[in-house]
Amino acid sequence: MQSRTLGKTNNTVSEVGLGCWQFGGDFGDISEQTALAILDTAVRSGVSFMDTANVYGDGRSERVIGHFLKTCSHPLTIATKTGRESQTYPDNYSKENLLRSIEGSRERLGVDSLDLLQLHCVPTEVLKDGAIFDWLRDFKAQGLIKDFGASVESVEEGLLCMEQEGLATLQVIFNVFRQKPATELLPIAQANDVGIIVRLPLASGLLSGKFTHETTFAENDHRNFNRDGQEFNVGETFAGLPFDTGVDIANEIETLLPDGMTMIELALRWILDQEAVSVIIPGASSPDQAAANAATSALTPLPQDLHMALNTLYQSKIHNEIRGPY
Repeated sequence: MQSRTLGKTNNTVSEVGLGCWQFGGDFGDISEQTALAILDTAVRSGVSFMDTANVYGDGRSERVIGHFLKTCSHPLTIATKTGRESQTYPDNYSKENLLRSIEGSRERLGVDSLDLLQLHCVPTEVLKDGAIFDWLRDFKAQGLIKDFGASVESVEEGLLCMEQEGLATLQVIFNVFRQKPATELLPIAQANDVGIIVRLPLASGLLSGKFTHETTFAENDHRNFNRDGQEFNVGETFAGLPFDTGVDIANEIETLLPDGMTMIELALRWILDQEAVSVIIPGASSPDQAAANAATSALTPLPQDLHMALNTLYQSKIHNEIRGPY
């Protein structure tokens, strides 16, 4: 497993991490036993960075990770998020609510200080106001958090956050389907020593190449109830592409695969080829999937002509189809 520096945290983390949204149940039910097995396999495969949030399963994802940390002897960096809980979102942000959120995450994870606390896609107006960053700086000074960052929905929000002193990381949606940050955000982040955490590297599974137009999802899976943005930002589901369009384009990308390479390997390796990226956080619903994701770190970079072909496809067939903030 290759490692990279995570922005201003100065932590060295595995370039392939583990996204833990699925432990909350929003991709269908995953038992705690399975979740713990996934975490164990990921760590044994060299993963040292996990990303979660206080609202994933109303804290269930954090509790599962907290249980795992009690028996794990490997040094890990655990990032969590705040700002989407019902008592706060969308217009009740206060220092008191943020402190309450931090205390809850510390208790569920079983830690004295949070490694990395990220704002969880809070409204643009809150970012522009800036007071929430003052609170984060205060909590860092108190030792309640070690570092802070922001998970954002758009390039505009990312640029706003980078104006704030002490911002260590940005978490963004970035994949073969959503290439805009490569030119408009990542170079600026790199110049400002802001680590880039990439979520949705497989576009909710679309880039796995395993879906067809007939694929269905469980009732409690966000890929069923939010595929058109019914519950939250449509960009968080299938990277904002209409499902059928995404299936068609994934099939076209499959024709570009080098011999012996899978769609998942191509999708993850494409992101890892971006120098400004610190860590990618694909989810995993099984231990085998966690191990396979981690193994992409050992792959050689994609050929330059393949990068050019994927960019051409993005410009000609994908960019104008993306919905939601971008």
